[in-house]
Amino acid sequence: MKVEKIPYCDTGYFSKIICDYLDQEETLKPYYNRFSELKSYRAQIKEKSESYPEAHREVLVQCLEQQYTGFSISKATSENIKALASPKTFTVVTGHQLSLFTGPLYFVYKILSVVNLCAQLKKAYKGFDFVPVYWMASEDHDFDEINHFNLHGKNIAWNTDAAGAVGPMSTSGLEEVLKTLQMELGQSSASNELVELFRSAYVAHRTLASATRHLVNTLFGKYGLVILDGDDPALKKLAVSYMIQDIKDQLPFHAVNKTLVGWEQKELGYKIQVNPRPINFFYLT
Repeated sequence: MKVEKIPYCDTGYFSKIICDYLDQEETLKPYYNRFSELKSYRAQIKEKSESYPEAHREVLVQCLEQQYTGFSISKATSENIKALASPKTFTVVTGHQLSLFTGPLYFVYKILSVVNLCAQLKKAYKGFDFVPVYWMASEDHDFDEINHFNLHGKNIAWNTDAAGAVGPMSTSGLEEVLKTLQMELGQSSASNELVELFRSAYVAHRTLASATRHLVNTLFGKYGLVILDGDDPALKKLAVSYMIQDIKDQLPFHAVNKTLVGWEQKELGYKIQVNPRPINFFYLT
């Protein structure tokens, strides 16, 4: 098979900041810790080993076991959850909104990327274990970004009143989306498989977070993927000191603004990636 490759930046789909990062331009190096390549992970392993309390690992494992209650779990995922208790185990994490039926294709690409990277790291760093993690953005509140997917050039949307965090949202009304999906796909073994996947996720589960866990677990559980819902009181307690720093000292706000000012002064040509607020936590009622 003949394979042709072109640089990412030649595609025209990537911003200047991404292209400079991929090309490891000197102007961008002060703004990240280390470049993501296999040889960099030895230093990353050492850094994480010194900064992550073992007691946090116990809480993490307990939370994950509780979150998976009632779900069919693969042997690979079960072993990976248990492995997280070991100081020799590290995670490679991606996160995404709870997009309906995965939504954009990069939902899938991001998860496969961490699965593949963990496999490479296991070969490169014997004596350590690496676990791929998908972090569900269950506390996101931008429903309009996640309530649809595209199929055959058509936008298939879930129209319902929504407010607040999307994770606890009821899946009521997704039966109508299922009917639309059935009509669009028609009859074939592959179509029936997709329809049943949608039904078992979004009709059989009561909340969007639970439905997304089922969907992602069904698709990627055999690869040992671990799905984490950050909307968990026990996990939030571990982050209290960081919340206090953000609320009282506004460290993220000052740090990010310092970076933005530096970009402007150096005329690097990078677009603002995020506008920080003095307080970046929000209160769920």
